Amino acid sequence: MSLLVLDSGGVSRLSRQSQEVAALMTVFRRDGIWPPVIPSIVLVESLSGRQRTDALINRFLKTCNIVDDLSQPLVRRAAALRASARRGSAVDAVVVAMAEPGGTVLSGDLGDLRALASYAEGVAVHRV
Repeated sequence: MSLLVLDSGGVSRLSRQSQEVAALMTVFRRDGIWPPVIPSIVLVESLSGRQRTDALINRFLKTCNIVDDLSQPLVRRAAALRASARRGSAVDAVVVAMAEPGGTVLSGDLGDLRALASYAEGVAVHRV
């Protein structure tokens, strides 16, 4: 089974309530890749700390699997991906490493994530 991992752009986009987002979620459920996985470090980029502006994201996060503990092997793999790609943030590298092997990352910003994924095992990166 493939894993769906979201970065902050994916969280932001999928937290919006629209018919397009509802249709995407239906497809993800049908394909067995729902709920998505979100490394907790992504929340630093996704949340503002203000209850009012974070309300939609907080509601969306209740439907996701948030991974609080990042294992040492995972963060070491993320560091290796980042060193190989020579670009991308630490958060981006964790997202790609978490999607290994054979998972999918949804993002709004493809450049750095695709560069990191080019060194990962079977990770696809798509715009959401």
